Amino acid sequence: MPIYDYQCTSCGFSKEVMRKISEPNLTDCPECGKATFAKQLSAPSFQLTGSGWYATDFKNSGSKPEKKAEEAPSAGCGTGCACH
Repeated sequence: MPIYDYQCTSCGFSKEVMRKISEPNLTDCPECGKATFAKQLSAPSFQLTGSGWYATDFKNSGSKPEKKAEEAPSAGCGTGCACH
């Protein structure tokens, strides 16, 4: 359930309220009782973590990809080495 910020325009009382999206807005101030309790506009406060879309698709969207130089195998290595 989302948390909404409410503030009374009469007395200035403010409160965070957890409510379902489908519930009607609160209008009566719990402090002064007047019908001037209104929902405030606030920024969301969540963060996406893990190896999701940001890390794989958008993290370095402004930078150019690095070009890897081709490494030639050493002349003296055998067939069981780590460079092949």
